[in-house]
Amino acid sequence: MAAGTGTGTGTDEAALGYEQARDELIEVVRRLEAGGTSLEESLALWERGEELAKVCRRRLEGARARLDASLAAERADGDGDGDE
Repeated sequence: MAAGTGTGTGTDEAALGYEQARDELIEVVRRLEAGGTSLEESLALWERGEELAKVCRRRLEGARARLDASLAAERADGDGDGDE
């Protein structure tokens, strides 16, 4: 799996799903922990890891917002039924 040395902001991250970003992030961490890379390559990997972590965070925040909205809608619907 390529580490992706470009900044990749915008289009690349927008196209990544949570699972893809997480899997690539795991690979980046493995490569950093294994060592044996030059300083430049390590920095590029670190930067890519930061970008991937942001993608994961945004995807999870979006999922949380959708869940919260769904739960709020259910509570609002339930309040008008008189069943509670």
